[in-house]
Amino acid sequence: MRNLAIGLALVALIFSAPVANADPIKIKFSHVVAENTPKGKGALAFKRLVEKRLAGKVVVEVYPNSQLFDDKKVMQALLLGDIQMAAPSLSKFNKFTRKLQVFDLPFLFDDIDAVDRFQNSSTGKALLDSMKSKGYKGLAYWHNGMKQISANKPLRMPTDAKGLKFRIQQSDVLEAQFRALKANPQKMAFSEVYNALQTGVVDGQENTWSNIYSKKFFEVQKYFSESNHGLIDYLVVTNAKFWDGLPGDIRTELEQILVEATAVANGTARQKADNDRRKIIESGVTQVLTLSKDELAAWRRVMQPVWQKFERQIGKDVIDAALAANKVS
Repeated sequence: MRNLAIGLALVALIFSAPVANADPIKIKFSHVVAENTPKGKGALAFKRLVEKRLAGKVVVEVYPNSQLFDDKKVMQALLLGDIQMAAPSLSKFNKFTRKLQVFDLPFLFDDIDAVDRFQNSSTGKALLDSMKSKGYKGLAYWHNGMKQISANKPLRMPTDAKGLKFRIQQSDVLEAQFRALKANPQKMAFSEVYNALQTGVVDGQENTWSNIYSKKFFEVQKYFSESNHGLIDYLVVTNAKFWDGLPGDIRTELEQILVEATAVANGTARQKADNDRRKIIESGVTQVLTLSKDELAAWRRVMQPVWQKFERQIGKDVIDAALAANKVS
């Protein structure tokens, strides 16, 4: 009897050993921008909080500046398990769901506060799961900021953009936006933009103050029009099967950590929008143009038909919910 008890104890010890010595879950987080950007700081905050609260259980490795993948390849890498998290621009998801195109519609949101209200609404939260049938799960929205438009000539009226080549993200909405201006949109990876501007492959681009400053686009563009015409935000995304397969307690803690990392990313975005705009102006390398109400209204009139063009794909209910977020109750 005593030998049987000893044998059972040994068996239990053998089978419990792998659990006790299990390797921590590894999360590779890939993104395309610098570490001093809102997304970069959000990713580092996520890593830091995981190290503090899930030590020995989860390890996060962050790869910025397209070190592993650019935004063209990162989604496939998620499905293959080469990485576990990414945060592409919302513009990059139109091949997986048309609904997220709402964030590319020009002049839809009055300001970043309206974006916050929409993303935190029931409609905004529902969009996080709009790609689950394709194997992806959205975890959080991270801000970068409102977009400005640039070129090597002053862009005060929509007609000033006619015939110019503008770099855009992989977005049909953004392509339609520049077609409305009678300009020539060129889809191009973020990592290629500086060189394309420098060599004249494209004449201009649209981006946030944070990206413009961190990637030094202001060094190779003579004029920036402060248009605030659109949004660049990111979707922190994961492989749905990977996420759903995590132990429940770990997944719950990661979700809470993401809430805190989101606050870091979004707080940084607001601060950097002001600070980087100021640094660009103070550089004296380029000129920032403040557009009048009449000038902005002219841009809005030319671009607004894009809403109707994509209404069926996005859903009128989604567009209406976004517009409603502009009103403070």
